[in-house]
Amino acid sequence: MGPQTLGVRWSDHHTSIYNVRNLRLACRCAYCVDEWTHEKRIKEENIPDDVRPEKIDSVGRYAFKIQWSDGHDTGIYPFANLRKLCECPACRAH
Repeated sequence: MGPQTLGVRWSDHHTSIYNVRNLRLACRCAYCVDEWTHEKRIKEENIPDDVRPEKIDSVGRYAFKIQWSDGHDTGIYPFANLRKLCECPACRAH
C-alpha cells in the first residue's frame, strides 16, 4: 500500500483497499453530513489531495474512528459501511 492507500484485512481474509481521500470524503458524521436532510456538508474541493489518517482507533467491535491530517476527527466508520466502500478490483467488479 502507498501513502494514499489504506488496507484492511477482515476476518474472512478479504483485504479491502481504500483511497484515503475517498474514505475521508465518505465520512458520515454530523459535521460532514446533515443529520436531518442527509445532505453532504463537506465539499470535495476543501479536502486536501494529500489528506491521510494520522490515527485509527477501534470503536468497540463495530467501527473505526479516524483522526485525519486535515484536523477532522469526529467520524466513525462502521465495519459494515467500510466493507461497502471497498475499492479492491473484486469489489469494484460487482
